[in-house]
Amino acid sequence: MTVTEQLASLETSPEWEDIEFPPGDLESQELPLESYLHLQQILLLIKCLDWLWRDRNDYFDAGNLTIYYSPHQKKSSDFRGPDFFVVLDTERRSRKSWVVWEEGGKYPNIIVELLSSSTAKTDRTEKKKIYQDIFRTPEYFWFDPESLEFQGFALIQGTYQPITPNDMGHLWSEQLQLFLGIENRQLRFFSPDGVLVPTPEESATEAQQQLGSVQNELVTTQNQLGSVENELVTTQNQLGSVENELVTTQNQLGSVQNELAIERQQKDQLAAKLRELGIDPEQL
Repeated sequence: MTVTEQLASLETSPEWEDIEFPPGDLESQELPLESYLHLQQILLLIKCLDWLWRDRNDYFDAGNLTIYYSPHQKKSSDFRGPDFFVVLDTERRSRKSWVVWEEGGKYPNIIVELLSSSTAKTDRTEKKKIYQDIFRTPEYFWFDPESLEFQGFALIQGTYQPITPNDMGHLWSEQLQLFLGIENRQLRFFSPDGVLVPTPEESATEAQQQLGSVQNELVTTQNQLGSVENELVTTQNQLGSVENELVTTQNQLGSVQNELAIERQQKDQLAAKLRELGIDPEQL
């Protein structure tokens, strides 16, 4: 029986008639975060995933937001506020809290707790047991922003089993189809190929750098084109000089040909005169 069905049956039961069930738009009851590092870490995880999945509308992620999972008490004690969690196959919209019985009985697919001196013991024991036995959350990770302790667990046959890190020390999330790992002392997402999932700011910086590289390549190409154009002009000038020399040579050849023609004409005239005088020019 689902949580919603249980609620419906309880509402019609006489023994529960005096119970005032909490509304579905309950406010989050989470306390302030342990430190600035914890706040930045939560914001980083949310920002990176939202940027990576910016075209998707089938998930909900949040940080330090209360999850209500038992509607059976007037003021329920059955609630928890993971530092970061993701629910898949749900509507992506703003929520004041995650109320399980208002969300079709859905619990988080993945939870990340940030350890601190005051919460580490609870995160490693009590919360881990709740997420395993009640939430049945498929994957649970914890990370200490100070000591960098990092562990992950996958729910296998009802029990959390440690996730084996890869050569980079990253842990695979089957739910997100991403790796989680430490980069510059922060917990980050990595693609299946091990590429860091960027923040919007990092993406913008990378795009600017790529644009700068393209612009530099364009300037280099333009300079190279300018050099080629200069070489072409030089070649054209050289070709013009050669053409001028060819014209001069042709003119000189024409002059020689004219001189030869005149000389031949003079010889022919002289030979004609000799013949008139009865002298054979071939005998001379």
